[in-house]
Amino acid sequence: MNTTPQPETRSGGRFRVLSRFRLLISSFCTIALVAVAALVLPGTANADTTVTSNSTGTNNGYFYSFWSQNSGQASMTMGSGGQYSTQWNNVTNFVAGKGWNPGNTAPVTYSGSWNCNGNCYLSLYGWTTNPLIEYYIVDNYGNYNPSSGSSRLGSVTSDGSTYDLYRTQRVNQPSIEGTATFYQYWAVRQAKRTGGTITVSNFFNAWAQAGLNLGTPNYQILATEGYGSSGSSNITVGSSSGGTTGSTTTGGTTGSTTNGGTTGGGGGSCTANVTAGDQWSDRYNLNVSVSGSSNWTVTVNMPAPEVVMSTWNISASYPSQYQLVAKPNGSGNNWGLTVQKNGSTTWPSFSCSAS
Repeated sequence: MNTTPQPETRSGGRFRVLSRFRLLISSFCTIALVAVAALVLPGTANADTTVTSNSTGTNNGYFYSFWSQNSGQASMTMGSGGQYSTQWNNVTNFVAGKGWNPGNTAPVTYSGSWNCNGNCYLSLYGWTTNPLIEYYIVDNYGNYNPSSGSSRLGSVTSDGSTYDLYRTQRVNQPSIEGTATFYQYWAVRQAKRTGGTITVSNFFNAWAQAGLNLGTPNYQILATEGYGSSGSSNITVGSSSGGTTGSTTTGGTTGSTTNGGTTGGGGGSCTANVTAGDQWSDRYNLNVSVSGSSNWTVTVNMPAPEVVMSTWNISASYPSQYQLVAKPNGSGNNWGLTVQKNGSTTWPSFSCSAS
């Protein structure tokens, strides 16, 4: 339809032209309102997002990372929550997944499917800085064990299987800080699986006991990786309300904690004596000495947004992201934890219960 106004040549022509404009404007307004309504109506589904080039960001409340050495050989499609799927074909090397930034020691749960033709890994994967460390908790792998050729440093039993511990070094290779030389820490599961709970603190503690110290947490994802291979995966990742090792003992009263102070209370007689340890710009250590009992449970309640990064000399479980339950692991009554500040320096509260 030609909507350009024509010269008036007869009686009433002006009104016909104006009517056409009013009708046209009304139509445009109606279309605009419909478009806006489609954007704001509750319950409207968001389309999945597919990435094929290197990128990081957030998607539906989760951090994501996609890295591929050669573009066009792999893709990741991200759905609701922690769900993502990948496809790769004769890929040189790629790593993709969803998780958190920064990572922490809270247990991680995941489920889904994973199909590999060649050299592939399914792992909880992350980085730290100062020192620069790339780490893998490998739950499944293809026709190549990623620890092949490395010296075994020990093992840890967690979440229904034994994981073998290794360290390797990468020289002048891609990293989150550009081309660099750095160590990789490995925990490789003997009984392969696709899905379950990963009690992250068990692995951080095991690496530390083997002399492999992590730095400041960077990102952490439940990752699909392919190297000279083809395959696909469909994974949903989330935080767990607790791990599969250790248990929480209830009862007792929570005492208050002050810097260099003590706290006690509980269903028996014991006291958790807390003192300051080393401090850095982004984290600090607390040293804990339990007295009054050799069979105890100490509950640590973290003030958000602070979280526990790592622990030593205890059996640790995490009923929630902001709570640590500590029990003896045979190393005595002296133990400690590293707290990630996240902008806060308020000490957590401690309560001790003897059994």
